[in-house]
Amino acid sequence: MSRRILFATGNEGKMKEVRMILEDLEIPVLSMKEAGLDPDIVEDGSSFEENALIKARAVAACAGPQDIVLADDSGLEIDYLNQEPGIYSARYMGEDTSYRIKNANLIERLSGVPKEQRTARFVCAIAAVLPEEENGAGEKEREFVCRGTIEGYIGWEERGSNGFGYDPIFYVDEYGCSTAELPSETKNRISHRGKALRLCKERLKELL
Repeated sequence: MSRRILFATGNEGKMKEVRMILEDLEIPVLSMKEAGLDPDIVEDGSSFEENALIKARAVAACAGPQDIVLADDSGLEIDYLNQEPGIYSARYMGEDTSYRIKNANLIERLSGVPKEQRTARFVCAIAAVLPEEENGAGEKEREFVCRGTIEGYIGWEERGSNGFGYDPIFYVDEYGCSTAELPSETKNRISHRGKALRLCKERLKELL
C-alpha cells in the first residue's frame, strides 16, 4: 500500500482547508471516513495537544503500516468567559447542537460587553503519528504536535458563509470582518489551523 496522509475528521469544510495547505507534499490526503476508519475515540485530555494526540493514536492504531496520521483539536477561547468554550468547543451545548444556536448563545452571554473585553482566540493543535519505520534508529520522532493561534474578538452578529463552526462570530481587526467573510486563501494563511498545518508540513518534510 502506498503512503497516505489520513486526517482524523469527517468534517468536509476542514478537509478542504487541509488539502489546500498540504497539497505540495504530493501525498494523497484522506479523511478517516474516506479511509473507512471509525475508531472509538474518547477525548478526555486536559489540553488541545493531549486531545489531538489521543485522536491521532486511535486512528493510527487501525491505519495501514505506511499511513501518516494527523489529527487536530481546536477551539475558541473567549477571555471574558474564562476562556470558554475552550477544549469543549465542539461539545459546547451538546455535539448535536447547531453552531447557529451555539453562536447565538455566546453572543447573548456577551451582551453589553464592550469590544475591548470581547477578546478571543482560535487555537489549533495538530498531532502527527508516523509509521514505525520512520522512527529509524531513534533518529526521528514518531510523534509530534504543532500549535497555531489567531487573535481576534467576538462580534455582535454572525456574518459570512466562507467558514464553519464559530467562524461567523470571530472577527479580526486587521481585516475588519469575520473569518467566515475572508477569502479562502487569506483565511488559510492567517487561521489557527492554517498556521498549525504549515508548521506540521515543514516538520513532515524534515522527517520523511
